[in-house]
Amino acid sequence: MTHPTPTRVQVDSQSDDLDVARDLLAEEYAGSEWRAERTDEPFGFRFRAVGDAAMTLRTIRFDGHLSGTMSRSDDHMVQWTTRGRATITPPGEEPIVMEPGRPQLWPQSGAGFDYRDYDQRLVQVDRSALREVAGERGSDPESLQLDHRVRPDDRALQVWRNAVQLISHTVLDGKASPLLQAEMGRLGALALLELYPVVSATLPNELLLPRNAHLRRAVEYVHEHCHLPITSTDLAQVASLSLRALQHAFQRTFDCSPNAYIRRVRLDRVRDDLLRGDPATTSIAEVAKHWGFGHAGRFSATYHQQHGEYPRETLRRSA
Repeated sequence: MTHPTPTRVQVDSQSDDLDVARDLLAEEYAGSEWRAERTDEPFGFRFRAVGDAAMTLRTIRFDGHLSGTMSRSDDHMVQWTTRGRATITPPGEEPIVMEPGRPQLWPQSGAGFDYRDYDQRLVQVDRSALREVAGERGSDPESLQLDHRVRPDDRALQVWRNAVQLISHTVLDGKASPLLQAEMGRLGALALLELYPVVSATLPNELLLPRNAHLRRAVEYVHEHCHLPITSTDLAQVASLSLRALQHAFQRTFDCSPNAYIRRVRLDRVRDDLLRGDPATTSIAEVAKHWGFGHAGRFSATYHQQHGEYPRETLRRSA
């Protein structure tokens, strides 16, 4: 079997024509109603993009005032400014004022924007590439959703910055081999999932309240990392809570301990795997072991208690 060489992306455009710059960006980012005006700064524009179909690194310099809207995209885009003013306004939400140097996930539903005399850095990851990596980590790739309202903590920001630095050094010279470029794309997807964990559709609306931000970080961490040997102590550190406070929060919201919640999520993942499995070839014992359940009898009883049927019954329904 032959595999096609990934198509490289390598763009470097400059212009001192305001309308040309506006139209180029509007076409690149599926824009509508884009407006560009001169400011007190002499106008200058440069756009660079390097990478492949899975991931590109981009830089934009625009000495002027640019505003408009961007529609929904198949890519996941993280942007940050190093100069100038920038505001994005998701539909039905309050405006987000960009902080220089702090990454911001572009809303998946699109948004309005208003930028002035700015330098911008972007990492753009293709949705299918992110789905593949998220699926390997235990998330359902078909319901992949990231929340642009999350404010990444210092740990996630450091992971992201370290990854972007390595990717930049490797990719921006435009000479990386296709294999190395693919590895950098995978690293970019992994770093993005650390920065903005996958949102689970099963999270209660109460977790969206500002007062539950610490607990929400812990819950999202469980859903994103339940394939790893995480503990209550790990969750307390992620949530910046004492272990006692974390236990109280889980008991109040979910009526169970943090460890019991981790077990619930893993049992859900077992069910997902069984429903996708082939009854003729899927081993229930192997699926259970993959999600950390080693004792067959105890696992079967716990599974029945949570899902109202035994694992073998779930597997038969996948046929």
